Amino acid sequence: MTSAPDHAKKGQDTVVISEDSLAKAESYIEAEEGAANKFRGAMAVLVTLLAVGMSVFHLYTAYAIVPTQILRPLHVGMVLFLCFLMFPVSARYRHRIMLWDGVAALLSVAVVWYLIQGGDDFTDRNTMPENWDIFFGVCLIVLIMEAMRRTNGWIMPVITLAFMAYAMLGPWLPAPWTHKGYELGRLVGVLYMTLEGIYGVAVDVSASLIILFTIFGAFLQYSGAGKFYIDFSFSAMGGKSTGAGRTVVLASFLLGGPSGSGVATTVTLGAVAYPMLAKVGYEKNAAGGLLSAGGLGAIISPPVLGAAAFLIAEFLKISYLDVLVMAIIPTGLFYLALFLMVEIDARKYGMKEGAIVPVDSLWNLTRRYWFHFLSLVSIVVFMMMGFSPVLSVFWATIVSLFTSFLRSDTSLLPHSLLGAGDGTPWLQRLWRSPLVKALEAGSVGVLNVAATCAGAGIIVGVVTLTGLGLKFSTIVIDYADGSLLLTAIFTALVVWIVGLAVPVTASYIICAVIAAPALTKLGVPDFAAHMFIFYYAVLSEVSPPTALSPFAAAAITGGDPYKTTLQCWKYTVPAFLLPFMFVLDPSGQGLLLMGSSKALAAADPLAIAQVTFTAAVGIAAIAIGFQGWAWVKTTLIERWMFIVAGFALVYPSWVADVLGFGLVVVALGSQWTRRKTLNA
Repeated sequence: MTSAPDHAKKGQDTVVISEDSLAKAESYIEAEEGAANKFRGAMAVLVTLLAVGMSVFHLYTAYAIVPTQILRPLHVGMVLFLCFLMFPVSARYRHRIMLWDGVAALLSVAVVWYLIQGGDDFTDRNTMPENWDIFFGVCLIVLIMEAMRRTNGWIMPVITLAFMAYAMLGPWLPAPWTHKGYELGRLVGVLYMTLEGIYGVAVDVSASLIILFTIFGAFLQYSGAGKFYIDFSFSAMGGKSTGAGRTVVLASFLLGGPSGSGVATTVTLGAVAYPMLAKVGYEKNAAGGLLSAGGLGAIISPPVLGAAAFLIAEFLKISYLDVLVMAIIPTGLFYLALFLMVEIDARKYGMKEGAIVPVDSLWNLTRRYWFHFLSLVSIVVFMMMGFSPVLSVFWATIVSLFTSFLRSDTSLLPHSLLGAGDGTPWLQRLWRSPLVKALEAGSVGVLNVAATCAGAGIIVGVVTLTGLGLKFSTIVIDYADGSLLLTAIFTALVVWIVGLAVPVTASYIICAVIAAPALTKLGVPDFAAHMFIFYYAVLSEVSPPTALSPFAAAAITGGDPYKTTLQCWKYTVPAFLLPFMFVLDPSGQGLLLMGSSKALAAADPLAIAQVTFTAAVGIAAIAIGFQGWAWVKTTLIERWMFIVAGFALVYPSWVADVLGFGLVVVALGSQWTRRKTLNA
């Protein structure tokens, strides 16, 4: 991929992004993914070999059969081993291995070896663990917390400790949180010796799906797909005053779909697109808000949707293809909101034309690099052919490998491995190839998510053991006095508050087990409740203090981080009111295409079209209201008419719909009349 600074300067000589800004933006990626060590010499070779071996092993398990009781512990052991080698205990020890790092890494191996060699006897005695069982179980819990601290910071380990304290201090807690309490041995037995705790659903998804998707994303990155998607967007959207904003929206979808990372998408795109946004007239905070909003779309866009989407499929016991089906309309409406905001921006800020200088013509780019689109859609095609999600991403990775050979500048392997003109040995050429780098990046990229999944397994185990989920849902419903609307609002607030402190994946897992039962108790289908929680967990990406995407965008644009966050909220809030339509009325489930391909086949297409149209008009009304502009600047009355109309159209009721459509018609009529008057 072209380096960000070089690509940013191409045709954009009015704005130059400083190296300091890019370095600061990269620091936000490190805040999300961990600040990894960078080694040289023998240690670099060792880490690369371990990471490549981990990727190869997981590609093997995608095709071969490895027992669950073996795969999950091995996955956790590999993740912990690499975490302690690649992430320092503190910044002062960065880029070197200390004695305690080696001890922790070896202890990670010992914990897994002890479990595997114990066989069925080890699992059978989980209710009465032996002393060595407790010792290794406690070691594993401590190692996981330290790995989370190194990769994600202090907050997740502290929350995990709080849940464990809740399990052990049950008799001394005030009502209604009281329970009988569990001693350390019983807790370790569940968390370490069964598949209900650390080695539960979250680690299962991490070991079987998430790592395969990170490998797939790395293959696309090192074959040049990311650069192609940006160049394609530049060429497709150039020329008009809205072209700059449209380019950001389209490129964020193409880049974010395979990566599933909001911060990485924001930084990659921001380094390229900010000079263009500044040139057409975006001020710093507005440009940062649009860039981070586009990056946020990466977490909710097929075919990846971020790591939490795989967990949705596992929690609901449905296929991943069904999760993709549910995401189609909400993703389309999210990007509709961004496109509308861009159109309004062009009028509001008086955007200039001709700001985009395409790298090449659209036809030439497509003719030469069409196969990158094949890699992008192949996952969905394989799933529609009946392949499992694991096999689908495996074969999609193979497709991306072989299609990369179609051009020498995208090939993941040198065209000749048997020698070169300079006499370089073939093994050395293979070692330096993009393929080895992609395999290494695939494993390194999963470490922070996998450590979070292991920690989340501790929380899920505690919730299951203590019955906290049902207890919490009862409390929420009681506070809401049985009202579904209030319960949904309280649930959204809980998810949002949890998301302020922890990453999206952890936020979804925690709230799926403690908050989803409150909605399902009131008759909301499981799939709608989990998608509701997923979308509000995504808000953690744009909510301080973990607003990493807006903060990264502000580092690139030179804007104020908190003003940039508010601008990002302005761009994204219209789409994030949609989840209420999922849960407040059965008709709103049409936005999720009824939750599965089978249910969709029996659904009424007209009803789905109607609720989608209503949602689209509601999003447009809220977008105009928040921007304060349609054809011309809105009056205060017009602005409030649009905002009230948007909220009314989101609420599923024919009375609310009539009110919403009526207000939109009146407000647009007023805008049209004033526009004609101003033009005259």
